[in-house]
Amino acid sequence: MQLPSSQEIIEDLEFFDDWEQRYQYIIDLGKALPRLDDSYKTPERLVKGCQSSVWLVSSMQGETLHFEVDSDAVIVHGLLALVMAAYNDKTPAEIIAFDIDGYFNELDLERHITPTRGNGLRAIVSKIQNLAAQYA
Repeated sequence: MQLPSSQEIIEDLEFFDDWEQRYQYIIDLGKALPRLDDSYKTPERLVKGCQSSVWLVSSMQGETLHFEVDSDAVIVHGLLALVMAAYNDKTPAEIIAFDIDGYFNELDLERHITPTRGNGLRAIVSKIQNLAAQYA
């Protein structure tokens, strides 16, 4: 299954009446992400600042940055899917220009995750934005 776009995710979440249903949708999105091979789960690929273990692998493919991510926590894997919908296979300029704060606000996400999960989410976003800036 291919991930929906960030806009499609926003629209999909509007259909759910409560956050239990939204969490389940986010978890299901995470299940659609391929798992990283254990050989990629190395200390240098570990994103610092996350409560759970999160690994990020990046590569330039033509003009776009491609990311592979994984986590040892189910909900975090879902949150990673939200981030991948925004950033994966985009040019560095598109990544830098994307309004991630506006996206998270539209999802109403940060009010519904713990502060430590929010900090972890910010750490992942920061890592991806820094990588994009290096390639820009």
